[in-house]
Amino acid sequence: MAQESIKPKGKFITFEGGEGAGKTTQAKLLCDALQGAGVETLLTREPGGTFGAEAIRDLVLEGTKDRWSGMTELLLMYAARLDHVEKLIKPALERGVWVVSDRFADSSLAYQGYARGLGADKVKAVHSAVMDGFGPDLTILFDIDPILAQKRVETRGEELSRFDSESIAFHNVLRDAFLEIANDESHRIFTVDAAASRDGVHTRILYAVTQKYPELAGKLGGSA
Repeated sequence: MAQESIKPKGKFITFEGGEGAGKTTQAKLLCDALQGAGVETLLTREPGGTFGAEAIRDLVLEGTKDRWSGMTELLLMYAARLDHVEKLIKPALERGVWVVSDRFADSSLAYQGYARGLGADKVKAVHSAVMDGFGPDLTILFDIDPILAQKRVETRGEELSRFDSESIAFHNVLRDAFLEIANDESHRIFTVDAAASRDGVHTRILYAVTQKYPELAGKLGGSA
């Protein structure tokens, strides 16, 4: 009897960046492109993705800016992340599904470690204890001027989250933090100019994906 082939594990791709950078739209476009190339793909987000994590999302995003301390915020994020990873992301990857997540651990390092002032070491210690070496295979960082990003947020017509309502100074720290993380993790993180057109950003993302996974070259399209 012929031996049953074992499906390879899926890949974990994350999108990172500040508010109003366009990550959500681009995550959907990438999933559509991967599906069109015959890759089974799952789109998710953080905080969120599972019933428990979505409940924590409401706690983290709603209310006044000073609702939580930086450390409480960090611990809430990692409670949501652990549930997300254990119940959704890892099982999907084991089935051979590629997972695209709108935010992951780099956001905690940038938001709570830098912008909230906890320091990188504390955030990395929590990450190490909770994630036990698990992380994304590829990360796309959306870099954009915070003033332009804020204008985008204001035109969405949605209720502002606690993070949307933060000052430009806060978002400037965030931008610098993400760029520093990208410099430190250049083997994993590909930075795109999020101020470009939607199609232009999408094309750069496809280029990044095909550079990381050459077997997809010619299948995703627009990978210049």
